[in-house]
Amino acid sequence: MIPCPISDRTDVYDVVPEANRKVLDSLDYFIVENVRSARRFLSKAGISRRIDDLEFVELNEHTSAGEAVEAMVRPIAEGRSAGVISEAGVPGVADPGALAAEACHRLGIRVVPLVGPSSILMALMASGLNGQSFAFCGYLPVKPPERAKALRALERRAHAERQSQIFIEAPYRNVKLLEQILSVCGVETRLTVACDITSPDEYIATRSVGAWRRGAMPDIGKRPTIFIIG
Repeated sequence: MIPCPISDRTDVYDVVPEANRKVLDSLDYFIVENVRSARRFLSKAGISRRIDDLEFVELNEHTSAGEAVEAMVRPIAEGRSAGVISEAGVPGVADPGALAAEACHRLGIRVVPLVGPSSILMALMASGLNGQSFAFCGYLPVKPPERAKALRALERRAHAERQSQIFIEAPYRNVKLLEQILSVCGVETRLTVACDITSPDEYIATRSVGAWRRGAMPDIGKRPTIFIIG
């Protein structure tokens, strides 16, 4: 499980350990979310093999679990090693690479996670919210009434259990989501907005909902963003 930079504007070894290069150099088979971005990452990582000599198969949101994934891991069961690469950050966390890991566990194949950047954990690290108890909730409903109901449920859980509630949205819907959080949640509820993590334009701020309402809205339109309610 091979992490890659979250931001295209970040040098690989600014956020990924140099020790990962040895593993990359040992592989010629990769299960990836996107072939184009994986090739670009491996090229920037300066691996010793020619990119055109490598074999890639795509595992993404369009891949159905079952036979397709089994076919991808079959070469591993037969003795070949493979690297799993997400489009950004760590594979297997909010990422279809988890299907490859699950198939490997079923077949008794060792799964090895390498160190690298996770926007979810990095946002929590910097938030100042509870890092002892937290939940990643993925995407909330798109329709405003259903999303409002989900936000209220997350807020209740955050207060009742002191559990940080982490969630994401498609970047082009970030602004609408933030506006609804500020209209639905109580003024004392704390909210972290973490945008473009590890990039030169990284923005991470935690304030009460009341303070967010009184201040200027951050520029998060069409930028990868993590939200945390606490």
